[in-house]
Amino acid sequence: MWFQALSTAEKIYFIIAVVASILLVIQIVMMLFSLGGAGDMDFDADFDGDVDTDGGLSFFTIKGMTAFFAQTGLPDNIWAPILIAVATGAAALFGVGFAMRGIAKLQCSGNVVKKKLVGTKATVYVSIPESRSGRGKIVLTAQGNYMEIDAMTDEGERIPVDSVVEIKEYNEDFALVAKV
Repeated sequence: MWFQALSTAEKIYFIIAVVASILLVIQIVMMLFSLGGAGDMDFDADFDGDVDTDGGLSFFTIKGMTAFFAQTGLPDNIWAPILIAVATGAAALFGVGFAMRGIAKLQCSGNVVKKKLVGTKATVYVSIPESRSGRGKIVLTAQGNYMEIDAMTDEGERIPVDSVVEIKEYNEDFALVAKV
């Protein structure tokens, strides 16, 4: 049998290559059909910030490195293939890590950062009482979202419906606006 004709180092390389390659192919197929163990979660909260869930070095990247490592080194001289195998395995590790980081950056949280609304123009939907004596409502499209926000004004007269206003500041749960 051809396997018995291999040296001990060749047998070790072959076994590592087969096992790692099979695991890598299974993982890729499972990821294609959403069976890769990644959970999907829906969460609704008002949060401003970034959350990085990428742990960096994962089992998937180690499998990829092992598969490339084992497929590259078939020993004639034991040290040259080991160095080549380690180099290609490390290149695969960093390549997959770089690609996964790039893919993770494509995600969008969809949260509206209300502090960034300052300076935005909006239309009055419910008239706004004068001198912060009550609340009205404004509507606008910002950051890719159509929204309705409570509003107050410091002006001495009521701002009527369909007036254009500018957001001067955003407080706890309302926008302070001025007529344009």
